[in-house]
Amino acid sequence: MTDARPGRSRERTCVGCRKRSSPADLLRMTVSGGPGNLMVLADPDRRAPGRGAHLHPATECFDLAVRRKAFPRAFRVPGPLDVTGLREYVAQRDM
Repeated sequence: MTDARPGRSRERTCVGCRKRSSPADLLRMTVSGGPGNLMVLADPDRRAPGRGAHLHPATECFDLAVRRKAFPRAFRVPGPLDVTGLREYVAQRDM
């Protein structure tokens, strides 16, 4: 994939704070599981298939995303998502 505008780098939006950053500064996440058991998983290698969303690896951004119910909206999934594993991953990275 090439950038349409020379001299401009790619940017992604954090689902928590809504600030734009380079993909290197953000954690990519994907959804895994079946109906009724959907989990948000960290994708640090940016290789997992499916729709991805991005988040600063900080507990503040994670908490904002949970409070705003941003995960289901970002992944276009109805209903709640299990974010327990992602919460632990972000907490470890934010130390």
